[in-house]
Amino acid sequence: MALAYYSLAADREFWTEHWGRHSPAELLRIAEASPLTDLVLAGLPRAGRVLEAGCGLGQYVVLLRARGHRALGADWSLEALAACRRAYPGTPLAVGDLARLPLAPGSLAGYVSLGVVEHDPAGPGALVAEAARVLAPGGALVLSVPYLNGLRRAALPCLRWRSARVRARGGRFYQFAFTAREVRAFLGARGFEVRSLVPYDPARLLRGGLRRLRRRGAGTAPDAPAARAADGAGARAALRRAVRRLLYTPPALALLGHMILATAVRR
Repeated sequence: MALAYYSLAADREFWTEHWGRHSPAELLRIAEASPLTDLVLAGLPRAGRVLEAGCGLGQYVVLLRARGHRALGADWSLEALAACRRAYPGTPLAVGDLARLPLAPGSLAGYVSLGVVEHDPAGPGALVAEAARVLAPGGALVLSVPYLNGLRRAALPCLRWRSARVRARGGRFYQFAFTAREVRAFLGARGFEVRSLVPYDPARLLRGGLRRLRRRGAGTAPDAPAARAADGAGARAALRRAVRRLLYTPPALALLGHMILATAVRR
């Protein structure tokens, strides 16, 4: 049932351009406040080396090291890694092919992959097999991919039709989205025992509308009484907290979660 998306190919040039629109410090601030970070940290061991494979601008490598982990990063975008090194000198990073890592078998205690393996048109198998090779038995894998959530499953015929049209017009493979069962299957086939599968980022579809609301709220007239402006800001903050609590309930995550995070151990 995995859903293939077609648009721009997720090749080296794509990621160099993508990361060039952001800064390591900006993404680190987002990571520090993200619910995803607690999930990642909970899935990793406290001791031993941890690799983030496909680290991009390296914000999670920096964050993990700040939290006491012996973290290093690898990516195929030299430009992204150079930007991280400029912002955070001394961060251990390497450019290379994630399917052929220059690491000894069983040399890692933890492996993090956030939104990476879905971009291989041959499927996630090769990258997951390499993760299994470099992890020690009992080592921890924390991996996320786009989630074929309830809303996407309901719209699957339409999404497949749209992808086929894009492909017919010259679109190139971009990524897969997977069900929870498919994630469990491709990890199990490469020697991993899945411990948890948690959807996240349920606000993806709503984020554009929320940004418009914030812009509208930011347009408070300059001569509005300060008390009224403060009350409005407080009401908007309370609304955001209420929406966030609602979106992070299990039914909302199953229906709307944009990504799904797997934690697993190497058998």
